[in-house]
Amino acid sequence: MFSIITFIQRAVVQGIPLLFGSTGEIITEKSGNLNLGTAGTMYVGAICGVIGGFFYENSAGENMNGFLAILIPLLCTLAGSLIMGLIYSYLTISLRANQNVTGLALTTFGIGIGNFFGGSLIKIVKADVPTIVLSRTSKYFSASLPFAGKLGWFGEIFLSYSWLAYLAIIIAVIAGYILKKTRTGLHLRAVGESPATADAAGINVNKYKYIATCTGSMIAGLGGLYYIMDYATGVWSADAFGDRGWLAIALVIFTLWRPTTSIWASILFGGLYILHIFIPTGSNLAIKELYKGIPYVITIIVLIITSLRNKRENHPPASLGLPYFREDR
Repeated sequence: MFSIITFIQRAVVQGIPLLFGSTGEIITEKSGNLNLGTAGTMYVGAICGVIGGFFYENSAGENMNGFLAILIPLLCTLAGSLIMGLIYSYLTISLRANQNVTGLALTTFGIGIGNFFGGSLIKIVKADVPTIVLSRTSKYFSASLPFAGKLGWFGEIFLSYSWLAYLAIIIAVIAGYILKKTRTGLHLRAVGESPATADAAGINVNKYKYIATCTGSMIAGLGGLYYIMDYATGVWSADAFGDRGWLAIALVIFTLWRPTTSIWASILFGGLYILHIFIPTGSNLAIKELYKGIPYVITIIVLIITSLRNKRENHPPASLGLPYFREDR
């Protein structure tokens, strides 16, 4: 039978990786950089966390320290996704490469890197099935509040998630505040709207673009870590992410580049993504695939509506996807 509480819980769990990815991409795009490599960055973040957790779990054995079991994969994820952000930034900001092509290339590169190292770990453990299982590390990431189950439906809906889920919400709220209420956010938005004007006002355009892109990449990488360590309970398998990285980019458009809006929108997208599980479709796989496309259809509808309204605040940053040549000022 359909349970609204179960549906909401699963929608939230599905939506958290999208929230990490969309928040990171919003920060990146506010600087004028269009990073279509978010999917690859999330993939690299996930495999780096798996590598860190794998070697620590196997070296520590039964004497695992909870703090290190969290810290090591977390730092590995941040380092791996930071490298992806630096590669993209160097190519598009310093070398002024085409942002669309670079982003797509990084997605392919990131997925290839993830599958290569994931396959290498599988060969090390000589597993019967092509997966890596980090169940002991996962329990530290997926632990929820112990009293959540005693508070009925309220505890189940609002308090039954891991600390990474709440971290995603906190990051989105902080990002929204910084972008709208601080001088740093004002400068970043100025860089995204008109880098030449920002440069003339004394703002270091390249600095803001580098910081925004790298920060956005690290946040997106956390989405990959959450997916593996919490949603997948520590199980890594090749190509397990599906199209979640692309959904995160679609979510950016759906939320009109507002991080706080991504909080509820990611849950909505998460619910739409799993809708085919809760709606009886029998053995008709075509209908299930159509249901999976609902988030993209809604994004297109929102894009059409906002374009017709022609409000400036609903449009992307004016210089999004365009390289900045200081000599052209």
